[in-house]
Amino acid sequence: MKTFIKSLGMAILGGIVALGGYQLVQNEESGDAITQSSIIESPLPVTPVSYTGNTSIAGVDFTEAAEKTVHSVVHVINKTVARAPMSMADVWAGRTPYREAIGTGSGVIITPDGYIITNNHVIKNSNHLQVTLNNNQTYKAELVGADEESDIALIKIDTDEDLPFVPFGDSNNAKIGEWVLAVGNPFNLTSTVTAGIISAKGRDLESRDSKVQSFIQTDAAVNPGNSGGALVNTRGELIGINTAIKSQTGSYIGYSFAVPSNNARKIIEDFMEFGFVQKGMLGIRGTDLNGTNSKEFGLNSTEGIYVAEIVEDSGAEKSDLKKGDVITSLDGVKISKFSELSGYIKTKNPGDIVNAEVIRKNNLITIPITISKNNTVTIPQIEMELRNLTGEEKKIFDVKDGVKITKTIGKLSRYNLSDYIVTKVNDTDVTDIDDIQAVLRDVVPNETLLIQMKNSKGEIERFRYTVN
Repeated sequence: MKTFIKSLGMAILGGIVALGGYQLVQNEESGDAITQSSIIESPLPVTPVSYTGNTSIAGVDFTEAAEKTVHSVVHVINKTVARAPMSMADVWAGRTPYREAIGTGSGVIITPDGYIITNNHVIKNSNHLQVTLNNNQTYKAELVGADEESDIALIKIDTDEDLPFVPFGDSNNAKIGEWVLAVGNPFNLTSTVTAGIISAKGRDLESRDSKVQSFIQTDAAVNPGNSGGALVNTRGELIGINTAIKSQTGSYIGYSFAVPSNNARKIIEDFMEFGFVQKGMLGIRGTDLNGTNSKEFGLNSTEGIYVAEIVEDSGAEKSDLKKGDVITSLDGVKISKFSELSGYIKTKNPGDIVNAEVIRKNNLITIPITISKNNTVTIPQIEMELRNLTGEEKKIFDVKDGVKITKTIGKLSRYNLSDYIVTKVNDTDVTDIDDIQAVLRDVVPNETLLIQMKNSKGEIERFRYTVN
């Protein structure tokens, strides 16, 4: 299967900015695709029912689910300014020409007051966002938050009327072979519904930066423009956000992929409550078990995650988990590959406790593990990925505190700041990521921050940054 996947090109569904239409990002060589603890009181509508989905062909009726969903899926237009081809006159004048570019995609209304979930690549680099409802009413939308790693974004429209919305289902309970509907706006068509089944779960597309993803794979027809649209079960519950396809042409050939609703829901709840995504980690490095390596490890089991290393100062280290253990489930959810483990942990917040079912010396035991904070955080507001300093880095930069810039995104991606740490934002000294996030909670869009940085040579630099 890996050989097959790698041979396919990558196509992001519509929404990446292109003049007058769609732009697909494709990488045929690499094959990249773009890429719970119970929440007592959730700001999002959720359907708390046991799974009773219809998995048989006889008697399947899609009309009710389609009727519930079609009015809650919107058309998203992203207007931005992109660099235009240079003419000789531009070259001689030393100017860079720009033009307005328009990209389109889909979104799903998830609350009656106008919160809409979509893909990050649909709204990326936007100067103006416009949303069109199924009744052709048009609204200006504001960006609430975006997470590049998960490709999930949250936008908001203001309206005097309650809007139809899609309630969240539990993607953990979705079953392979279950009938699903994909609802979106492919090729700029409004309110298109296609049907298929769930082909696989926990699918990792070997995404960028070696970050493990966990997609729902379906054979419901999904094409450019479907990005950010709804994947729903036969009861009309949201179980995924359609995000990517794999093909050599950029159009549907039988496989499409959706971010599971539990992962998407956790991300947007973080946007609503904190303004950024809180990322947790279990604290292990390991590998999927199979018939070959299980013999090498001297194990009887051929399914699960072999714990090869435990991360220092993580929840796993503070628990009873040990190197050589095999994790087979988390909170009763079967785990047979690392993408499934990663996907489940992404539905959790730091401080949540998961119960890991573990095989140790051929005995089955249960170990509670507290999810620890992932010290690497992407903050779209300032277009940086940041990480708390290690002890070694404090020596290199000759500081007691600070935050390391590991990557820049968006407009800042043209600058390499990987040799810098952030030591102050406005008048606030930065000791860790929490300090930066505390400052950003109080800022508003278009507010200017003064960011102080230090490089490994000891040089201090300051620059002004306008918050997105």
